Amino acid sequence: MNKEWSELNKAMQEQLKKRETFSQGIETLLILRSELKKEIFRFKDELSREEFCAAPFINADGYHSKTIAYSLWHIFRIEDITAHTLIAGDGQVFFGQDFQKRINSPIITTGNELIKEEIVRFSEALDIDELYAYISEVDKSTSEILNSLSYDDLKKKVTDERRTVLEGLNVVSSSENALWLIDYWCGKDVRGLIKMPLSRHRIMHIEACLRIEDRLRKLRLKG
Repeated sequence: MNKEWSELNKAMQEQLKKRETFSQGIETLLILRSELKKEIFRFKDELSREEFCAAPFINADGYHSKTIAYSLWHIFRIEDITAHTLIAGDGQVFFGQDFQKRINSPIITTGNELIKEEIVRFSEALDIDELYAYISEVDKSTSEILNSLSYDDLKKKVTDERRTVLEGLNVVSSSENALWLIDYWCGKDVRGLIKMPLSRHRIMHIEACLRIEDRLRKLRLKG
C-alpha cells in the first residue's frame, strides 16, 4: 500500500476509536479520500478512452484483473449504496440523478457479478464523462454524511429495516460473486463501514488501477 495512504488510514482508524479524537479522525479520513480522488481525476486527464476499458491482466487473480472504468464504477456504486442506504438511510445519488441513463450503464449493481470479457464490454458501454460526474456527486454527498456523524453514531449497527430496503433495491446481484456483500455490510456498525468500504476499499482499487496504468504505459512505450 502507498505509504502516505497507509499512514493516513492507520491514523484515522486509531483516532475514530476515541471520543476525544473522533473529529480528527473524520478530518483524516476526508484528507485520505481527497488524496485518492486526486489520483482518480488524474486518470481522466491522462488516459485515453481505450485505456479506461483495457484489461492487461484479465486472467490474473486480484483487483488488477479488472479495467479502470469498471473499478471506478465499482468503488462509487458501493460508496453510494453503503453511505446512503445503510448509513444515512436516504436515497442513492445514482437513482436521484438518473445516472444509469446518463452513464449508459446496462446494470445498476456493484458489478461484482461480472468477469473477464464481461467487464471489458461493460466498460466500453460507459460514458466516462458522466461516470466522473457520478464520482463527484457521490464523493461530495459521502463527505457530507461523514461530516454529519457523531462519535456515538459509529456504534450503530445496520438496522433490519435498512437491510430490507437494500435488498429491495436490487443493487447487489444474486450471483454468488456478489450476494455475500449484503451479509458483509449488514454485519457491520458505522465504524466498520467507514473502514471498509469508505476508506480501505477505495485504496485497494485505486492501487490496482495504478498497476493497470503502469502496465498500459509500458505497452504504450513499446509502441
